[in-house]
Amino acid sequence: MSHSGWTPEEKEAAQKAVELAYQREVAALIATLQNRVEQAACPNDVWSLHDFLSAKRHEMDGKFDLRDSSLIFMFATLVKDGLLHVGELEGIEKEKLVKISALARF
Repeated sequence: MSHSGWTPEEKEAAQKAVELAYQREVAALIATLQNRVEQAACPNDVWSLHDFLSAKRHEMDGKFDLRDSSLIFMFATLVKDGLLHVGELEGIEKEKLVKISALARF
């Protein structure tokens, strides 16, 4: 095990899960954008889209924090938000999965 508490195998599993959740988040964002673009009727709607995207990028940059010290909390948030299921975190040790599950319930 590395000094961070995450084995190389766990880090690889974590990366795969993060990629899956990120793709789901982006797919939902694209669907939202398509709907908002279809509804756009004036210049203010365009600037509103810009503001929405700027805020969403900031939110996603914070949500997908890959620092070892943040992984358990990030996964709990992704599970809570419905972007991942605990079962999709295969390869991560059981103790960490229990923590993720417990945090996701709050």
